[in-house]
Amino acid sequence: MPLDPQAKAILDATPVMPDFDTIDLATARAGMEAGDALSPGDPIPVARVSDQSIAGPDGEIPLRIYWPDGQGPFPVVVFFHGGGFVFCGLDSHDGQARSLCKGAGCVVVSVDYRLAPEHPFPAAPEDCYAATRWVADHARELEVDASRMAVAGDSAGGNLAAVVALMARDRGGPELRFQLLVYPVTDHNFDTISYRDNAEGYLLSTSSMKWFWRQYIAKPADRENPYASPLRAGDLSRLPPGLCITAEYDPLRDEGEAYAEKLRAAGVAVTTSRYDGVFHGFFGMGVMLDRANDAVAEACKALRNALGT
Repeated sequence: MPLDPQAKAILDATPVMPDFDTIDLATARAGMEAGDALSPGDPIPVARVSDQSIAGPDGEIPLRIYWPDGQGPFPVVVFFHGGGFVFCGLDSHDGQARSLCKGAGCVVVSVDYRLAPEHPFPAAPEDCYAATRWVADHARELEVDASRMAVAGDSAGGNLAAVVALMARDRGGPELRFQLLVYPVTDHNFDTISYRDNAEGYLLSTSSMKWFWRQYIAKPADRENPYASPLRAGDLSRLPPGLCITAEYDPLRDEGEAYAEKLRAAGVAVTTSRYDGVFHGFFGMGVMLDRANDAVAEACKALRNALGT
């Protein structure tokens, strides 16, 4: 379908994404970390927010923890931000974490994992798995119920959510109830219809994705590793059910939907929900984009149903 009118207005007002090979990485990161530039407005209120750090596999991992109104123990969502494994952090995705906390009635633990290229694969998934394990081990002090735990993320964070689900299965826990995958990166492969049809003009470009993968993968053999490209996993059975949200005008659309289909073929109850007329990144644009609010509402309803809130 044509671009949603609100989505078109956002694209018309947004500068073209730069060629990352030609700009300073620190400068680019500063722009990304400035916050939700495409989602202005007051922060969504939640009951309480706390920043802290935990011991990770190679240094401290910063976390930001959000509590909803009400009395615990609460279900918990461990959230991994997008940004191509290179950009973004706790501030850039504060709005999304707050939306899930308030809308799903869950504690949300947002993880500031190590970024590439300084820390290439497998640093990010190892940090995210360690944080998920820590949440389960510290459930009482966090006022959460570790038997009602989900993972979630957008884009690169969607990749990490899928990968942490694989790691939790392969490494004996923690047990996860649900995985929320928002336009996830699932494969080091650019030969899809959505990559060709949406190569330029919709915020995320095919050339940018190739650049992100070059930063993230230092060893070519790791492109095949299912903890980097979960679509290449030989066994997707015994994974938690989930929801995979995709966008029509997104290079990542087809690989996200292919991953959901492969999960279903393995007996995992996963729903795919494609949002027509919008592009990569729309999920965090609720102030300006009605379809974003629809997607967040769908995600929160799915979390509530899965986690019993």
